[in-house]
Order: sequence, then structure tokens, then C-alpha cells
Amino acid sequence: MESGTRLRRLVAVPEDDVTDKQAESIRAAQVVLPCTELQPTMDFFIDELGFRLDRISPADDPRSAEISGHGIRILLRRGSSEPAGTLRLACEDPAALGGSERALVAPNGTRIELTHARPGLTIPPIRQQLVVTRAADNTEWVTGRAGMRYRDLIPGRLGGRFIASHIQIPDGGPVPDHVHFHVIRFQLIYCAKGWVRVVYEGQGPPFVLAAGDAVLQPPRIRHRVLESSPGLEVVEIACPAEHDTFLDHELELPMAEVQPGRDFGGQRFVRHEASGATWRPSRLKGFECRDLGISEATGGLAGVQVVRPAGALTAAQAWGHDGELLFQYVLAGEWTLEGVRDDPLHLGVGDALVLPAGLECVLSARTDDLELLEVRFPATGRSR
Repeated sequence: MESGTRLRRLVAVPEDDVTDKQAESIRAAQVVLPCTELQPTMDFFIDELGFRLDRISPADDPRSAEISGHGIRILLRRGSSEPAGTLRLACEDPAALGGSERALVAPNGTRIELTHARPGLTIPPIRQQLVVTRAADNTEWVTGRAGMRYRDLIPGRLGGRFIASHIQIPDGGPVPDHVHFHVIRFQLIYCAKGWVRVVYEGQGPPFVLAAGDAVLQPPRIRHRVLESSPGLEVVEIACPAEHDTFLDHELELPMAEVQPGRDFGGQRFVRHEASGATWRPSRLKGFECRDLGISEATGGLAGVQVVRPAGALTAAQAWGHDGELLFQYVLAGEWTLEGVRDDPLHLGVGDALVLPAGLECVLSARTDDLELLEVRFPATGRSR
């Protein structure tokens, strides 16, 4: 009964409210510390005190980080107004200890926060809306995970369902990354400029993603960014918008065993190399495409293609979809859509577009060098 006694003293509840079974529900404990700025606080604990980083979220603009060391786990929360004395308990069954139904407070004022030890992946419902982001706008760049610069391509995140980021490493060279994985439904990395050297769990030695190349990162696959060229630019699309990134301090990459067909949460790893890709007719009249193989690897969850003109534009081309998502990023050239809003919508290199389902519009003009990165959910949804 010793563990039950300790828990009674911690949360100051009557003895008959706590049992050994309730105490056994607890799997891990963290001290929650608020901070005004996350990065310098992390640096202090890691560089000065010898802690290590275990999880960070979200990757594009981190607000929380889990660190561990010296027999304690700490959750750093940026901008939190919580009292410094908060203890976070990860439980198999938070309801057994009160859950969210009541606040647990120790006699000294320490607040007890109960969470699930193995939380499931939450996919927020889609909020369809028109989204236009332009490279020429004074969009704020933020410093995210491993010092990379992020520009948000879907402000509002469609209700939290999707995130799309334009990511840069301006100076190039070695990247201060670690072996890590993401708890996600979907994640695509497309190299738009420069090159980046990466390594993935079970996929052989490190390799280079050059401009035009892409990878599908299936759920929880361990990987690491090693180095990049100066001026690297990639486009990343993920679902849900906010997801956890966990560091794996035990696994060393590359692995000796190569597992090219391994299943990761119902998906397979994909490496698409533009230099060897085949262009074929697109579903869009007057266009051709190179398919990145994402539909097959995800069981139809998503489809990703690069599309370009295959002839002269002789008439206005219908444009739209009836699915969950149609995201398009301009890799080269320019194009104009009419019917999206009152005035024609003109888009150029670095601009991104999300069309809401059911919006009827037409492609009225485009340059011959137009290239679009297109991501569709689902892969088989009607689009034109």
C-alpha cells in the first residue's frame, strides 16, 4: 500500500478515494515549467544542465518541449500562465484519478494535471475555405525545429486539419538534427530548391533529395536531416496541423537491415526522384504530370503530382474538386484563375492556393513554363 499512501499525500484526497489500482494507472510524471521564450530555456537546460530533448511540438513554431535528465522529466511550456508548481501525470486511465472532472491540488498548492499515457491521434474536422498565400507578401518567417525557417502556407490550418509549410535553410551545411519521428496521419516533403541529405529507418544509407525530389514520411518512421545546400527550400504538407515530434535517443541511423516494403501505420515509405520520373497525360486537358507514387503507398488517402502544360491553352479550363483538400503550390511560371473571387486571381512562383470543395472556377491564362505541386485528399476525389 506504500504507493497508494504516497499518492494520497500528493493530491490530498480522502483515503477511500485512492486504491492501488488507481496508483498503478500512472505511467510517468513530469514537472511543468512555464517560460516566456522556449528556445533559450531549452538551451539552458540542455547545454548548461545536461538535460536532453525528448519531444517538441509543433515543429514549425514550438510551444512545448519535453526534456529529461538526472532522474526527472520536465515539460517546458512557452507563454504559459500556470503556476510553476504543476505536476503532470501520464495515466492509463485518468478518470480513475479524477481526470478532467475535477482539479487535483496538493495542500501546498501544487496543481496535478492528468493526461493519457498513450493518447490517440486527434484529426480535427475539416473547415473548407479559400486560402491564398503569396511569396511576395511580408509573411512572417519563424524559427522552428532544428533551427529551420518556416513560412505558413495555410494560415488557419483549415480548422487544424492540415498544415503546409515553406521551409528554408539559408546558410546550408550540417543541420543540428537528431533521430526523430512524427505522430501523424500524413506527411510529404518536396524539395523545391537546392538539396538536402537525409536518412530514414530501414531505407538504407543516407541519400540526397535534389530539387524536384520528394519523400512520403509514413507515420512514426524514424529519420534525420543531416546537411543541406545553402538556400535549401522544401514544401511540407502534413495532417493534422499540430502533431508531436519525438526524439529517439536509442536508434542509430542508418540501420544495417534494409526494409523497403515495410508497413508504417498502413503506409509505405516513398522516395520520388524527378530525374528518372515519367511524364504522362494528366486528368487536366492540355496538361501532363509526373505522379509521385503517394496514392499507392497510402492506400488512396492522398495523391500527389507535379503538373505542367502539354500544349497551348485554347480555351478556359474548368478547375475545382469535391474532396477533402486540393492544395497547389507554384514551382515555376504563372497562372490565372477566374471565378475564385470578384477579380481574377493571378499566382506566381512561391504562391500557394487551397480551393474549397465545390467552388467552380476556370483557368483562364498561364505561362508555358508553369509547374504546380498538387496534393489531393483523397487521391481518387473528383477534380478537374
